[in-house]
Amino acid sequence: MRTQSVTSPPSPPAERRYLRWTGGLALASLVLLVLVAVRWSPLMSLDGDIANTTHGWAVDERGVTQVMRILTDWVWDPWTMRIATFAAAIWLAWRKAARWTALWLLAASWLATGLQQIMKALVDRARPVWPDPVDSANFAAYPSGHAMVATVVCGLLLWLAHHYGVRGAWWRTAVVVAVVSAAGAGLTRVWLGVHWLSDVVGGWLLGVLFVLLAVRVHERLWPGEGAAARAGADDDPPARGSSTP
Repeated sequence: MRTQSVTSPPSPPAERRYLRWTGGLALASLVLLVLVAVRWSPLMSLDGDIANTTHGWAVDERGVTQVMRILTDWVWDPWTMRIATFAAAIWLAWRKAARWTALWLLAASWLATGLQQIMKALVDRARPVWPDPVDSANFAAYPSGHAMVATVVCGLLLWLAHHYGVRGAWWRTAVVVAVVSAAGAGLTRVWLGVHWLSDVVGGWLLGVLFVLLAVRVHERLWPGEGAAARAGADDDPPARGSSTP
């Protein structure tokens, strides 16, 4: 059975699906940005109510809060994500001879960091302030850097895993780790009282949008990188004891 060439353009249905996703995410990101920038009262009230509730939990549940601090400062910290990106780039360049993909990965992750810093400066939203804080953070609030960087890095690494033939149980594990990491990176910031929920949602939306755009750039510029690895994975012989139809 013939399969589509890795260098062929996306099929019309796939292209329409991509445009719907990117268009929807771009619109949602823009709407949320405007609502935050103009301080839309219902959103501000919702953010405040959620922040007050989660801060109360954080003060009462010191053990949970300590775990949240470890997760946000070490496991899902943006620098941890950048180290993971750098390690993946080295692996791509060394083991897969995919130097352009390695450079693309590094450039995309750092561009995402730069964009969220610029947006923070432009929106200049204040972070929550507490008389009894359980953690602290600097610079502006919107969008959440932890949420956006984790979403971008996990999304790009997940796409690369699929691109290079990861399937089955390993693929399912990778999906779970990526989703939990992106979600956890944002939710820990709300628990610790250093971000409003809309900051985190904005980071997630922008992160997914950025991943879709970055992947499209890679598909346009380097459509063949990874083809040999995928072909090798597809051509692997069946495991001993398995049958073929």
